[in-house]
Amino acid sequence: MLGIDRNAARATWTVALVLLALALIYLARTTLFVFVLALLFAYLLSPLVNLLDRILPARTGRTPALALAYILVVAAVVFAGMHIGSLVAEQAASLAKDFPHRLAQWERPSPGAPAAVNDLKQQLIGRAREQIAAHSGTLMAFVPAAGLKAVAVAGNLIHVVIVPILAFFFLKDGRAIRQQLLGLVDDPRRRELADDLIADIHLLLAQYMRALVILSLAAFTVYSVFFLAIGVPYPVLLAALGGVLEFIPMLGPLVSTVLIVAVAWVSGGNVLAVLLIMVAYRMVTDYVLSPYFMGSGVELHPLAVLFGVFAGAEIAGIPGAFLSVPVLALARVVWVRVRKARTAACTAS
Repeated sequence: MLGIDRNAARATWTVALVLLALALIYLARTTLFVFVLALLFAYLLSPLVNLLDRILPARTGRTPALALAYILVVAAVVFAGMHIGSLVAEQAASLAKDFPHRLAQWERPSPGAPAAVNDLKQQLIGRAREQIAAHSGTLMAFVPAAGLKAVAVAGNLIHVVIVPILAFFFLKDGRAIRQQLLGLVDDPRRRELADDLIADIHLLLAQYMRALVILSLAAFTVYSVFFLAIGVPYPVLLAALGGVLEFIPMLGPLVSTVLIVAVAWVSGGNVLAVLLIMVAYRMVTDYVLSPYFMGSGVELHPLAVLFGVFAGAEIAGIPGAFLSVPVLALARVVWVRVRKARTAACTAS
């Protein structure tokens, strides 16, 4: 009667609801990120919990396996912190103390190097010193703000406690949560599609988290052994840096390579040997380890991965870069599964 088309009004209302949902997701992005971290942490512990659940008596339920898994993980973290963490902290303090002296030594002209190389070294270090001098006032003004940020970071340490607690509930009630989600779908075909989607996502996240941890530990182990063998300064610190940056796809290994080679160069290490080791390990990782542990779920073109990493970093910083690959992989899994379901439905009809 008022000249309003019912279909147009329904479409407008749907768009409004979608925009409202996106706005709510943006406002609650910090909380959602904590829950995502808890979910990924649950997938990280899931193989250990399943193993302990098979070993322990069946009548005890899943809770004892969860408790024992948490005890083992905490013990491993404490052991690593006491042994490896102390070495990393010691070598980091030594690097911070010796770096100005090492930089001054590196700044001196090399007798056997061409004049152009020595001039380039002088220009690079001169530019660096100019930038430091020009922004020293800004850095000093930033100190009070950094103190306030440190207080905020200390307040966010509560997430270290919340994430394992949320992961505990995901592990304990994961099957019940899955059944509740499926219960929201009434249509049998759509319920079957939702069940297949949940199964694909479960397999994808499990493979992805397992691969990240294995690749990170492998990078730390390989770098530690070879850096110690060839006498690279600060070997455990550099190996830990390479292992941690493995969690950021493609961009992280590139950044770690540049930083490790730069520190080895300034510190007087065997730069050629370090570069050869890292390039060889990168080739083994990209063509052997990563495809094997990632499985067939994360089938993304390198350009898509790079786009996701840069876009995620621009949108949400380091968390966005970390979550970019699983988000793109999830979108691909949903698209493939929905397309197969539509094809099957068209064939059946």
